[in-house]
Amino acid sequence: MSFHKSYAVFGLGRYGLAVAKELVDHGAEVLAVDCDQTIVNSAIADIPFCKCADVTNAEVIDQLGIANIDVVIIAMANNLEASVLAVMLCKEAGVKTVIAKCANETNRKILTKVGADKVVFPEKESGTRLAKNLLSSGFVDVIELSNDVSLIDLDVKPEWAGKTLVELNLRKKYTINVVAIRKGDTLETSIDPTAKLESDMQLVVIINTSKLQKLK
Repeated sequence: MSFHKSYAVFGLGRYGLAVAKELVDHGAEVLAVDCDQTIVNSAIADIPFCKCADVTNAEVIDQLGIANIDVVIIAMANNLEASVLAVMLCKEAGVKTVIAKCANETNRKILTKVGADKVVFPEKESGTRLAKNLLSSGFVDVIELSNDVSLIDLDVKPEWAGKTLVELNLRKKYTINVVAIRKGDTLETSIDPTAKLESDMQLVVIINTSKLQKLK
């Protein structure tokens, strides 16, 4: 289930192709883009909406309608300059969630600094796993601690902003435990349950995997 989100994948190497195919196989709306026509021709049999284009060009981003895409996955770790430009253009276009693949820790810092919402290392997270996380939960960051328990980053919902954890009683309503609160680059593990939550915060929570659907 894709929760009616639309996706774009930039770069159809092994990682990007795995992400795109997994999303398509589960019925998601996917736009796949690569600058190599030969690669596009090979992928189009599995990915119906496949384009050959330069995603480092602002006009191309506009022509592709990227502003209407919910999640963009930039899988061009071998080209940092192109990845940086693509991240910046997507964020400027208003894409809410931009996920970028990177080659090393230095690149991760750079991509995060220019606006990437999540940066993944291909050796740590396969393209298939990323797609399954996006599809199965609707959350960007899901780490399975066991078959039954997951650790997730959860945006503060609009109706939660201005309320405290005591008032919300999330443990009772959703059976979740808040273990940290993230705001910008700051991660606070000493939580004050009487402090009001803000709309730009994320809650790091442990939840029974079966409850993810209810939380979404």
